[in-house]
Amino acid sequence: MLALRLLIMLLGLLLGLAAGRGLAAVQPDDLGIVNTLSLMLAGMLTALLLAPRIEQLVVQASARFTRWYVRLSPRAVAAATFGLIVALLVSVLLSSLFRTVPFYTWVWNLIVTVTLGVFFVSFALRNAESFGLLAFPQVRRKPGSKLLDSNVIIDGRIVELLRAGFLDGELVVPAFILRELQTLSDHHDAQKRTRGKRGLAVLEDLRALRPLRIEDWDTDLPTTDDKLIRLARESGARIVTNDSNLGKIARLHGVEILSIHEAAVALKPQVQAGDQLTVTISKGGQQKNQGVGYLEDGTMVVVEDAIKFRGKPTRVVVVNNVQTNVGRMIFAKLDGEEGAAETG
Repeated sequence: MLALRLLIMLLGLLLGLAAGRGLAAVQPDDLGIVNTLSLMLAGMLTALLLAPRIEQLVVQASARFTRWYVRLSPRAVAAATFGLIVALLVSVLLSSLFRTVPFYTWVWNLIVTVTLGVFFVSFALRNAESFGLLAFPQVRRKPGSKLLDSNVIIDGRIVELLRAGFLDGELVVPAFILRELQTLSDHHDAQKRTRGKRGLAVLEDLRALRPLRIEDWDTDLPTTDDKLIRLARESGARIVTNDSNLGKIARLHGVEILSIHEAAVALKPQVQAGDQLTVTISKGGQQKNQGVGYLEDGTMVVVEDAIKFRGKPTRVVVVNNVQTNVGRMIFAKLDGEEGAAETG
């Protein structure tokens, strides 16, 4: 940042020189020279004092510009360029028509050009999807395409969904996702290595069921999630993922998300008060004599006075069904026959 600091000091020096020359016009020559040198020195020293703060502002502005630039869609650039071209052409036509008007000067021409530019560029950006053919490079678009995230590949349930026919359209695996799985499979950590190998095995199973397309596309965005969202915006595809944070950010960008986890939660059977269940009590609860069991889908069932049935399948009656931040919990009591049998 030395070059930036020197540039700031040079600007302070030039401002001091300009101020000194302005004063020299109304002062004697000797006094004007002294004042000019003093102002130049003062300007340079002031710039030196302000340089750290100015550097910080420049760095922040540069970082914001970089983030905006890397997220810029080729369609948006193509749309804005097309809108600006149309605005300039219309401005030239209007200037030719109105040049005979007495009050029409270059100032009016500039105002008209800026107004047309703002209108046509903003209109083109709002309809940027229509300018896909003008953007370069092009990403292959196919209606109904699904982009697979690494976590949903490693999860493996997508294979069963595909076999059951619930996942239509073309399946697309971005090249950077494939590289991520390969990196995991070669990782020194055993757990990560197992996850990576599982992901590659799932891809083999998917390829046996339906052709997969590897999208050889990449960008300079820092994270995989950012790349996936950009590719989805460019290709018009939906993202298949189990990452809730990625889903939230993608929806803010107008990208559709398919979450297998959310689908599984939505398809869980709804248990109502009064329903009878058979559950195996596996441990005690927080309250005295409480028993805790689990349904096949992992839902916790808390049963009053059931600790005595520990390790046994027990018929219970649902009392309440509560949705918590960690999942669904069912509160139940012993079925009347179970309680009578134990009493007897």
